[in-house]
Amino acid sequence: MSDFIPGRNSVIEYLENMNGAEILYVQKGLKHNTIDKIINLANKKGVQIRQIDKNRLDKMSDFSNHQGVYLQTKDYKYYQLDEIINYGKESDRDPLIIILDEITDPHNLGAIIRTAEAAGATGVIIPKHRAAQVNHTVHKTSSGATSYMRVAMVTNINNTIEELKENGYWIYGADGHTDKLYTEIDYSGPVGIVIGNEGKGISRLTKTKCDDLIKIPMYGKTESLNASTSAAILIYGVLNSRRK
Repeated sequence: MSDFIPGRNSVIEYLENMNGAEILYVQKGLKHNTIDKIINLANKKGVQIRQIDKNRLDKMSDFSNHQGVYLQTKDYKYYQLDEIINYGKESDRDPLIIILDEITDPHNLGAIIRTAEAAGATGVIIPKHRAAQVNHTVHKTSSGATSYMRVAMVTNINNTIEELKENGYWIYGADGHTDKLYTEIDYSGPVGIVIGNEGKGISRLTKTKCDDLIKIPMYGKTESLNASTSAAILIYGVLNSRRK
């Protein structure tokens, strides 16, 4: 099977950093310096290039904002959990892993991966079932961050949390009903942050697996934030705490 990546920046990031590209589809007659750069990168990688009409490209990309390019690649290759753990051990910074509990919106997943990569997180963990997986929407929303960020897919989030704890991680779950603010925590050492489902939050069992629950204060009438927004606040909350 194949994966597909729409959008100029995402395609450039993939071609510059990954080796799984198979076919580059380019909108026929489209002229732009960025398009020329993409074609040159594809040629250097030996990628097959096909010029096709815009209507066909629209249909192929499910009418996404492809910006005239659509890259067919091999299936996204997920990391193993132990690879991410080992990467954290070898890093010169305290590890930070983002654990997503049934995030179903691929736009949220892509945005979280983008933020995690920008913040230098160790990895992102997603469940195999009842959750968004890395696809063309995630590639696009992440602006190519999927080419850099280590993403692992696991069968059981709760078992994964236990394994992380055995490796010295302290696990914090984002929960709007707890009393402890995320700004009150000392995030030194290996840390995992659990972000829950867009509607129901973290599952009851997963909450019991967390070492502590933390919340983002809400002062207006809005009761909750988008999952990717919450993740961004908490990720940079960890970084700010570690800089003190």
